[in-house]
This record gives sequence, C-alpha cells and structure tokens, in this order.
Amino acid sequence: MTSTSTIDPVATAGLMTREVRDGSRDGTPTKIAVARRTYDADRDDLWNALTTAERLPRWFLPVSGELSVGGRYQFEGQAGGLVERCDAPESFDITWEFGGQVSWVTVSLRPADGGTTLELVHEAVVDPDFWTQYGPGAVGVGWDLALVGLGLHLATGSTNDASEFESWTLSPVGVEFVRLASTGWADAAIAGGDDADAARAAGARTIGFYTTQPGA
Repeated sequence: MTSTSTIDPVATAGLMTREVRDGSRDGTPTKIAVARRTYDADRDDLWNALTTAERLPRWFLPVSGELSVGGRYQFEGQAGGLVERCDAPESFDITWEFGGQVSWVTVSLRPADGGTTLELVHEAVVDPDFWTQYGPGAVGVGWDLALVGLGLHLATGSTNDASEFESWTLSPVGVEFVRLASTGWADAAIAGGDDADAARAAGARTIGFYTTQPGA
C-alpha cells in the first residue's frame, strides 16, 4: 500500500497547473476546467494506469463495462459514461455522467522533460447559481485529489489505501492541500475573467465542501 504520509501539501498542490475558460456546445455556454501535471513516469505506463480495469482501482475506483471506443464504463459509486474516442497512448475522450448531468472529459499525454505531462480537460454546462456558489473548484478540487492518488500509485506501483486517503483528506495536511488547490482554481477563474471577490468566496465554500466530515 502507498502511504499518504509522503504528501507535502504545498509542493503537491504546486505540481498542478490550472486553467479556466468559457466554451460552447451546440450553442449552449459551457465552463471548461483544465488541469495539467507532469509525472515522473513513462507515457505508456501512465496510459496503462489511466485506461485499464486492472490499474484504475489501484489509484481511483473499481470500474466495470467496456473500456473501448463505443463502450460504456461505470466507476463504482461515481460517474459512468461513454468512451467516445481513443488514440493510444496519446489521448481519449469520454462523457462523464453523474447525478443526471452529462459533461465531457478529454485526457491527453505528451512527453516532457523528466516524464509525461497529463492534461485533463473537463467541460460542462454549469448552472450559473452553482458556479456562483462553488466556481470551478467543485470539479477541479476533485480532479486534484484524484491526480494526487495517481501520483502516489505511479511513484511505487503500489495500490492506494482508499480509506487512508479519505482520512487524509480530512486531516490537517489534507485540508491544507484542499485549501491550496481551491485557491488555485479561484485564481484560475479570476484569470479567466471572473470577479475576484466572487471567485475567492466561491473558493472558500469549496474548501468547506471538501473538508467537512460527512454527517457533521
């Protein structure tokens, strides 16, 4: 098992580059969150970790379905969707369907100095009131946490302990990571044109969302 004790919240949050921009699908406005992180990993190995039913549960969640173009997948207790495109080992497109909502995710890998850069683009039609309340951090911090888990797995090849990772998120170190990640997404929203005060207020609410003990 890979331990969360190795995570430095400041350094780890700083590994991610975050971008927010406006988009459009079939004439409907969308919000696009872009996360980039470079891993000290071979591109083929990173691709395998992202796209195989054997590796995905080791850092994310158990997955069922058909992980090929035209197939549908389902993460246990989370989103499912359709595999729309796959160009191994460079990029793939999937729909991300959860809670009755459909969004779109593109993951791309490219060689970089010292490893491979992963770019994740999440595009969604977002209710304006929800955006005002949470901003891009609602989805962005979730991806930050998932990509931390991926980094832990890639570092050793071990399987992450899901319960330990969940506990870490609510620990002082985990809360600090979430604070830094949410602040990073708020800064990206501001750079993308959002009002600074509103973006920072939304970021603060996102921190509370991710660091409040369920049932508290």
